[in-house]
Amino acid sequence: MPNSVLVTGANSGIGLVTCLELAAAGWDVIGSARTADKAARLVEVAAQQGLTVRTVLLDVDDPASCAAAVQNVGDLHALVNNAGFALSGAVEDLSDELVRAQLETNVVAPMRLARLVLPGMRERGDGRIVNVSSVAGRLTTPLMGWYCASKHALEAVTDALRMEVAGDGVKVSLVEPGMFATDVWSAAQSGGFPAATNPRYAAAYARGESLGSRSHKLPDPVWVARTIRVALTNPVPLARYVVGADAVAGIALETVLPTVLLDYAKEVSTGLRSARRLPLVSRLLP
Repeated sequence: MPNSVLVTGANSGIGLVTCLELAAAGWDVIGSARTADKAARLVEVAAQQGLTVRTVLLDVDDPASCAAAVQNVGDLHALVNNAGFALSGAVEDLSDELVRAQLETNVVAPMRLARLVLPGMRERGDGRIVNVSSVAGRLTTPLMGWYCASKHALEAVTDALRMEVAGDGVKVSLVEPGMFATDVWSAAQSGGFPAATNPRYAAAYARGESLGSRSHKLPDPVWVARTIRVALTNPVPLARYVVGADAVAGIALETVLPTVLLDYAKEVSTGLRSARRLPLVSRLLP
């Protein structure tokens, strides 16, 4: 009997391609979706590739729905916490309600599901949990502060969980993708950014919406799915898997460059500042 894995947020993007990747590798895949229509889409796409996947209706933000879904799918060898969304906007432009929703989905929900599957894994003495984070869990960009905060938090609590359950035979890993062609970026822009309290924010939001419309030009998320498969099957999985040239480069630059230069580059790239020399740099150059 193949190992079973629950993949959340499975009807599109990284979740969808992960379900297909794991099913093709022989896993018993259960993909979660919030509605029957979205679940049916996953089954249809899998069937078109000659693959079989199971589905379960699950709203990760609803504790009762999470408990019912885990009970319905039965014994699980692995959990892939992929469901999430990206909240865009300056810190001062986002309401407490929106912030709580971001943290609920991206931090509280994955740990809730981990808590629900751990008793079965512990009893068996074996199990895998992969939390899909982001390069935003390692570095911060303006206008995405609360999204970055949620991924920083997910990484911290995943680190703690990894150490807490290692003695029970459960292995926990993080996957940290850079930017790939997924719905998370179009979803971040859908409905536009919040109302800007500052003219500079308004200009940056317009730039962000323009860039978001080009998400189809980003790399195929299949590379993230393949990394998740590696994390699930490696006998000694890494604590972190960084995926994407932009993620690798971003983390390296964050490590070696002075903060003042990093801040300037990020402000320019997001449209918060024009590309002029820093005062300090101007004094040093002819």
